[in-house]
Amino acid sequence: MRLDGPESRNVEDRRGQGFGGRGIAVGGGLGGVVLLVIALLLGVDPSVLLEGNPGAQQGSPGAQRQLTPEDEAGRRFVAQVLGETEQVWHAEFSRLGRSYEEPTLVLFSGATQSGCGFAQAQMGPFYCPNDRKVYIDLDFMADLQRRLRAGGDFAAAYIVAHEVGHHVQNLFGVLGRADQVRRGRGEAESNAIQVRIELQADCLAGAWARRAHETRNILDKGDIEEGLNAAAAVGDDRIQRAGQGYVVPESFTHGSSAQRVRWFRRGLETGRLDACDTFAAGSL
Repeated sequence: MRLDGPESRNVEDRRGQGFGGRGIAVGGGLGGVVLLVIALLLGVDPSVLLEGNPGAQQGSPGAQRQLTPEDEAGRRFVAQVLGETEQVWHAEFSRLGRSYEEPTLVLFSGATQSGCGFAQAQMGPFYCPNDRKVYIDLDFMADLQRRLRAGGDFAAAYIVAHEVGHHVQNLFGVLGRADQVRRGRGEAESNAIQVRIELQADCLAGAWARRAHETRNILDKGDIEEGLNAAAAVGDDRIQRAGQGYVVPESFTHGSSAQRVRWFRRGLETGRLDACDTFAAGSL
């Protein structure tokens, strides 16, 4: 990637700070899928983690540590990616006669407190609609990319853009409306709604990349392939097949690999928000 633009000022770096507390918060985005990956890798019941049982996880004081030059490079990268998303979404919201409210991206180590509760790195990157912040542990994200074989700088940028996509959904009221619809529904139907939320965030991430490349030429050769590979790597079917040897479609919460690739590609090819209406799509 070619990230020559200004860094966002909306990065809150909590790395190296101690932590403590109980509970676990899942704020949407890749969090649920990543949490499932960790559960399968560790051989534990994913439902224990996903239910957010207050006694399921317990934090302990974290040691203070000095940030390294690599830490600073990681901060600069996400600040530049976040800055690129701000430029694109400010322009898109202005075109629609609206004002874009920038999210904050929180970098943390191990665990931290979010507006959605106590969060641990094992949740993976996630967006919390309550405080309108994206939370990322860069060390864990890099390790996850290695485990899923989804490397590359654009693959990491796709993850950031996906979570910012949830922020865009939040500003448009999509997350609130979807939450209301899900209330009182059965598990399978609720999961199906969540899949549409996640696929829309994938599409919005693709639309961001298209717009940013058109205006500032940010993509290098191979970047698109990195993004498509990352989208495929976190498909529910691939994760379930790797972890348990079979697939349960009604339990999907983020979509299959093919679906995630399809909607990310749709955003990349069109660059249009209206092309990302997964809720109006008869087929995903």
